[in-house]
Amino acid sequence: MMRIGLLSDTHGYWDDRYKEYFAECDEIWHAGDIGSEDLIDKLEQIKPVRAVYGNIDSHATRLRFPQHQKFTMEGVKVWMTHIGGYPGKYEPSVSKLIHYNPPGLFISGHSHILKVMSDKRLGLLHVNSGAAGKYGFHTKRTLVRFTLDNGHVKDLEVIELS
Repeated sequence: MMRIGLLSDTHGYWDDRYKEYFAECDEIWHAGDIGSEDLIDKLEQIKPVRAVYGNIDSHATRLRFPQHQKFTMEGVKVWMTHIGGYPGKYEPSVSKLIHYNPPGLFISGHSHILKVMSDKRLGLLHVNSGAAGKYGFHTKRTLVRFTLDNGHVKDLEVIELS
């Protein structure tokens, strides 16, 4: 069983409450638009971090993290990318691959819009944690926590920071 803290679109903005909300997690996942190396370094002081780079991220961040992370954890096949779309409207570069070999959990960022949706056709759960930073049009800053356990995603919770 693994407890995961998920955030996206920080755009370099640090909030000390990340420490509080991710303290009991086993890992922190960042779905892109990190915005600064310093932010990742601070997250890594809390827990191990898995991340993907986003469209605003620097060359240094792109060297440190991939565009896509695909892995299996606790029996759940995971695909994390920054620009991925969502069920019924996947990003064209993702669409063919996700239909050919769907994960159990598809995570994206970019839109700054919190979404947790089931794709019944592909048998996956899509999660976009919204935006944890202050830059953008969103009105609420959000994080997500969930548990991976024996092939299932469970105990998902949304945390509003605004």
